[in-house]
Amino acid sequence: MRVYLDNAATTPIQEQVIETMSETMRQAYGNPSSIHAEGRTARSIIEEARKKVANYLGASIGEIFFTSGGTESNNMALKCAVRDLGVKRFITTDMEHHCVLHTLESLQQTHGIEVVFLSLDGKGRISLEELESLLQQSTEKTLVSLMHSNNEIGTMIDLDAVAALCHQYQAYFHSDTVQTIGYFPFDLSKQKISFLSGASHKFHGPKGVGFIYINNDNQIKPYIDGGSQERNMRGGTENIYGIVGLAKALEIACENMGPYREKMEALRSYMKEQLLQHFEDIQFNGDYDGRYHHKVLSVSFPASPKSDLLLLNLDIAGISASGGSACSSGAEQGSHVLEALRLDPDRKTIRFSFSPYNKREEIDYVIEKMKSMIPQKVVG
Repeated sequence: MRVYLDNAATTPIQEQVIETMSETMRQAYGNPSSIHAEGRTARSIIEEARKKVANYLGASIGEIFFTSGGTESNNMALKCAVRDLGVKRFITTDMEHHCVLHTLESLQQTHGIEVVFLSLDGKGRISLEELESLLQQSTEKTLVSLMHSNNEIGTMIDLDAVAALCHQYQAYFHSDTVQTIGYFPFDLSKQKISFLSGASHKFHGPKGVGFIYINNDNQIKPYIDGGSQERNMRGGTENIYGIVGLAKALEIACENMGPYREKMEALRSYMKEQLLQHFEDIQFNGDYDGRYHHKVLSVSFPASPKSDLLLLNLDIAGISASGGSACSSGAEQGSHVLEALRLDPDRKTIRFSFSPYNKREEIDYVIEKMKSMIPQKVVG
């Protein structure tokens, strides 16, 4: 038996998504840039997918651009903001995804931008008061880049409050929403957001495809030079099968958002209860009972002779989880997120992340297997 609890890293593709992609592969083989019938068919399929994504996000069709995924989308937003919008100052945190932090490091080296890091409390929360103070002090054109939900600990920002502050002080606002697209409702016709990113494989779609939302007020130049694809914004023949899969996966996620959330909340709560009931000195990282993502439960275990091999032993027992970010799940590296929160380095953190396809019996299986791996609570 294998139990997959690493859905923040990636999710299994929905069967309906596979069927939709397979049908498109068989029938829509034309190049979307060609003017003949096969090309027009392919083009119409892409534009229908774009319309679907835009509708679910409350965006206009012209604000959605398909990319290879979240990393490209985030790079595009940050680098084009410097190149085309004159941004010279960024406000962010040191627990953003590496594709944001490394991009900002690169921009510091190549363009001399200023990067200001917001303070974080022990649960990974920012202070809106500090953000407002920094925005008030801005003398340069500023962009605030904050992820909606942290991928390792699940702590979330108040997206609307941050967007309102940025709008008030005429700063751009970019949010890495890779973990929250398909899990939380968006209405970008009302939310004052400049750039937003999504990745299909986080909501049960295919890998290698994502999108960026670019508010119509922001006029930027192509990120990838080439042909006139994506309305001249991203050269290269479109990944039509991936785009179709993304749109179908988002449709399923959004149409079932309520019941899916309810199921994941129940699984997450049950696992919390079982961990506290059976094991000694269990702690949870992040804002686990406040503003959190119902997909993620970051668990801190006390140091013990077996704790260093906990992730490996879980895998041997048939349980897939993560010790840190998705991009380093293949190797046990120190987490920059946990380091930013100044947590006890001797404790062992495991991130369990859920999907609506997990079952309560799987949680029971995990708890049972862990009884031989970590100290149990002494009864009586």
